[in-house]
Amino acid sequence: MKYSPQQEQELMTELWSPMVKDNPYNFVKYCFPWGQKDTPLEDFDGPRQWQEKILREITTHIQRNERVDMPEMFRLAVASGRGIGKSALVAWLIIWMLSTRLGSTIIVTANTEQQLRSRTWAELGKWLTLAINSHWFTKTATAIKPAAWFEEALIRDLKIDTGYYYAQAQLWSEENPDAFAGIHSNYGVCLIMDEASGIPAPIYSVSEGFFSEPTTDRYWFCFSNPRRNTGPFYDCFHSNRSFWKNEQIDSRTVEGTDKELFQRMLEQYGEDSTVARVEVMGEFPRADDDTVIPMELVRAAIDRDVALTASEPILWGLDVARFGGDSSALCVRQGNTVFEITNFQSMDLMQLCGVVKNKYDDCTAMERPQEILVDVIGLGAGVVDRLAEQNLPVRGVNVAEAPATKKNYLNLRAELWFKVKDWLAQRDCRLPNDDELVSELAAPSYKYTSTGKIKIESKEEMKKRGIKSPDKADALALTMASTAASFGGGESFMGYNFRKPVKSRIIRVG
Repeated sequence: MKYSPQQEQELMTELWSPMVKDNPYNFVKYCFPWGQKDTPLEDFDGPRQWQEKILREITTHIQRNERVDMPEMFRLAVASGRGIGKSALVAWLIIWMLSTRLGSTIIVTANTEQQLRSRTWAELGKWLTLAINSHWFTKTATAIKPAAWFEEALIRDLKIDTGYYYAQAQLWSEENPDAFAGIHSNYGVCLIMDEASGIPAPIYSVSEGFFSEPTTDRYWFCFSNPRRNTGPFYDCFHSNRSFWKNEQIDSRTVEGTDKELFQRMLEQYGEDSTVARVEVMGEFPRADDDTVIPMELVRAAIDRDVALTASEPILWGLDVARFGGDSSALCVRQGNTVFEITNFQSMDLMQLCGVVKNKYDDCTAMERPQEILVDVIGLGAGVVDRLAEQNLPVRGVNVAEAPATKKNYLNLRAELWFKVKDWLAQRDCRLPNDDELVSELAAPSYKYTSTGKIKIESKEEMKKRGIKSPDKADALALTMASTAASFGGGESFMGYNFRKPVKSRIIRVG
């Protein structure tokens, strides 16, 4: 829509009136086309209740600052389950700040460039397009700045210095944390940390310098699923609670969320599981959490921007169903990247072998795996025999055997799962955005035996807790048994010599 000079003046008068400018909830209601036909908001009348509560808390803060000599800073930490509308609220806060705190600086940071660009910034773009004053700004892949005509008007008529007037997506750097804090603005500053649970303490420390100017408008927002029971985000709710406003939000209590999905997760993993606490209830893991792989490590690897280790071999891990309710799963991994995780339901041995053989034949020479690792417990031994007959590079792995390289694990399964944990902890790997895989990786617990060895919860034990078999996660773990991979220091599994011909590396079980 193109505005006439009179309409533009009226718009500015409305947006900069105290009832809108200093009341973010009123701003959001006025700025976007709630309930308007033929718009994405046609079926919505306004923010969700939890979003409205936070917007009104900011209003109260602004009113309080008007009555004090030394303006206070607004700090808010929100821990929640998934799908509650955090990204929408982040977008509104950015647009409100830019529209009403002229000349201010907003920094948005997250764990990965992928997260910033395809999620946070993409959501911001959607809402900016809907905003009544969208023509005031120009948006790039990493920044929002005033449009040329608007900037000129601000400098000419309002004498505002626009040198630091922008919203910017900026990755933090633990190696160079000071680079994150070299920005100042006298007109107002706002720092938004998305997935704040994964941001390390040095970044929080240097971020304090971002707020060194005693301006009225200083806002620090931290949003995250609470995936760690340590670190600065955890401290916002515990040891540093007095410095932060806190909100913990259960996804099931938020209007418009997928209640059936959350109920299935509770039934599948148990109400006291790490998955349920973090992904649904918005609660931190238990302090004595015995989960093998922290949820924080798994989520951080989703769609992470990493350079593919193309020199590494392609590996397939095949977990064969043992029980009627289980599914077989195939994982395709090359070095630091998992490309595919596939489930196969209700297949007998020959059908599964046929699917794997067809997939192998459909691959180009460059796409074919150097090894197909198959769990030989149960029906897996038959799968190894059949695929070997078809001259596929298959190798049986008995996860119940003794660990291959380390003596502090009860069996090979425990060793492989902890290899997955170590692989994720390097933070140079990528997983596909697969909710089932995410939940499965964070589901099993571990304990120590009487001899001090680590034992991973078995599939049978998980079933007794009402948790489904982690078929996809086990398929990924099997790829860690490869002798072709260099991860783990190049140690050989089971004394295998990779230089032998394909047929000689098939281990027959039976």
